[in-house]
Amino acid sequence: MLYLSSLFFLTLVLYFSIKAVIAKFEPKRSAELKNLKFEFDKLDRINQELKEENSLLDSEITQILGLYNISKDMSRELDESKIFHIFKERINDYVSVKDCNFLDKEADLKSYEGYVNFPLIINNEITGYLVASNIAEKDKYRFQILAQQFLIMVKRAFLYKNILELAFMDGLTQIFSRRHLLERFKEELKRSRKFKHNLSFLMVDIDKFKGFNDKYGHLVGDAILREVSKAVKDNIRQIDFAGRYGGEELSIVLPETDKEQALLAAERIRQAIEIRDVKAYDEELKVTVSIGIATFPGDADDSDPLIEAADKALYLAKNAGRNRVCAYRPV
Repeated sequence: MLYLSSLFFLTLVLYFSIKAVIAKFEPKRSAELKNLKFEFDKLDRINQELKEENSLLDSEITQILGLYNISKDMSRELDESKIFHIFKERINDYVSVKDCNFLDKEADLKSYEGYVNFPLIINNEITGYLVASNIAEKDKYRFQILAQQFLIMVKRAFLYKNILELAFMDGLTQIFSRRHLLERFKEELKRSRKFKHNLSFLMVDIDKFKGFNDKYGHLVGDAILREVSKAVKDNIRQIDFAGRYGGEELSIVLPETDKEQALLAAERIRQAIEIRDVKAYDEELKVTVSIGIATFPGDADDSDPLIEAADKALYLAKNAGRNRVCAYRPV
């Protein structure tokens, strides 16, 4: 009995001792739990904020990628009007703009007062303006990106056009180069053959050109070539085309033109050059040309024989005293 009483007493002592220890550490444990909960709530708030920021960032990235998708579409074109059509058609998918136009450099900007304008500068010269009105404040940065991309694409189209012109045009005379002239001539001859049209080929030679070069120098000779080429361009139709065949020789292709019509056209060109005062630096000169004509299909049925026939007609004009027009006469 005494043994049980002692065991019971020891149990009570142990119970109250443990309870006292627990009571002693309970406030500290409670504070730690409270701190942990506070930190957890704080991290949860930060996590939510980060999610919101990520969502906004994703949206912004999507918008920016969309802007460059427009640039990608514009890059497929090399025509200024088509590039602007894509730009204007797609722009309101990404930014809020009331009106948008692409103007040439001669445009009166006073008519676009209140518009934002972005000048297109090529070779240090303004060649046009992109103008827009009522751009939402939040969209100004995105519109600026788009505007710069548009101007880059237009500049690319402009430079491409210049490269083509350099490839197609003779640098001195600003008429077709020999290579492009012959390519176009063959295409036109093929079309004439298909539709059974006449076509006339003119070979033009500047009379006594070597004498001008020897007496006045090559710079004056170059000026004569430019003036004669300009006179030729001024006196042919839109469907006709001219090129520098070589040296002082020019060639003219007259589609849908028979021998009689070609004689009239060649005589008009000859007279226009004869009455022209050619100003070359300090010199004012009178220049004449001789012209030989060959006509498809009567004189020849292909490009090389037709050129040869026109050249023979030119030789006849030269031998007959120059400053005249001669048509090819088959032997």
